[in-house]
Amino acid sequence: MSETRLITPQGEYELHRYPARKRELLRAWDAADEYLLDELSGFGPDQKTILILNDSFGALAVAMHFQSPVSWSDSWLAHRALHDNLVCNGCDPASARPLPSTATPEGPLDLVLIKVPKSLALFEDQLIRLKPLLTEESRVVVGGMVKTMPSSVWQTLERIIGTTRTSLARKKARLIAVSVDHQLPLPENPYPKHWCFEGLPFEIINHANVFSRERLDIGTRFLLQHLPATRGAQEIIDLGCGNGLLGLVAAQQNPEARLHFVDESYMAIASAKANFQQLDGDLQRAEFHLGNGLAVFHKNAADVVLCNPPFHQSHALGDTLALSMFRDSARVLRDGGKLWVVGNRHLGYHARLKRYFDAVELVASNRKFVVLKCGR
Repeated sequence: MSETRLITPQGEYELHRYPARKRELLRAWDAADEYLLDELSGFGPDQKTILILNDSFGALAVAMHFQSPVSWSDSWLAHRALHDNLVCNGCDPASARPLPSTATPEGPLDLVLIKVPKSLALFEDQLIRLKPLLTEESRVVVGGMVKTMPSSVWQTLERIIGTTRTSLARKKARLIAVSVDHQLPLPENPYPKHWCFEGLPFEIINHANVFSRERLDIGTRFLLQHLPATRGAQEIIDLGCGNGLLGLVAAQQNPEARLHFVDESYMAIASAKANFQQLDGDLQRAEFHLGNGLAVFHKNAADVVLCNPPFHQSHALGDTLALSMFRDSARVLRDGGKLWVVGNRHLGYHARLKRYFDAVELVASNRKFVVLKCGR
């Protein structure tokens, strides 16, 4: 079992990852969180407005809850973890305010703590939107594990915010202090991106943290090549929808069906909603669900589930989210319903899906991907 007790200069806290699993092997924080909190202990109490970016499970915000920080993230799961960990430690859930990535924080800011996200596009988008909220006196500290901090992190910080000063590495974590330079011209924000997809009469809109934001990803393309028209389906779910392209194609094929777009990323849901509006204009045909997979869906709620599952949560690789998606899909599908999955062939989804489905059929495969059709 993983360690759950975080000891910091600010206090001791019980922290858990979300979603929970029975035999959790990973902690809800990393050495970069510990390094940041140690660094903050020497800052003094004069930081009144505090913004925290990309706090995966709330470790930073929980430890600083007494200063009422704002937690800015693209992850609904991260915000749920923050809420649960505040409650677990007897803190007021309102003592750290979650702010979705699709909203912009209020300034000016005294202190900004940034965990380096997996997506450098999200990092760039956040910094461009953050810069106008900073003053010359604002403290900006960036933390991350050395293996997740390429040179482009420093380059992006110095291009947008100002000069950097890097700490020594500690337990494979590193901090970057950034001096705010308002003489630097603020770049135009290149996000959201727009690109064309054959078969759709409009450009796809992709916000910064949406997977494969500049072109159709090859896994989704492979699934679309082998996905038959699902005519007659009444309820279709695009699970882990990203920009919603799978659901858009299904909506074209099934003009009478109701579409459900599901993701834990605020930017994914915003992208899918904008794209569906371009396709149909009638949002009454679609619902957009931000949350933990299919948790809010009742049993026997869908005819078809389309899924290109993630194999990481933040920087951590693993199949926890994918397996949860498969299990929930089996629960929500009606008799005769089908789950269509595309995945990297080395992940072995075929064997795992047999835990939840009576019939798992290999529809197509190539050197990298498999397309699987699963029925109850």
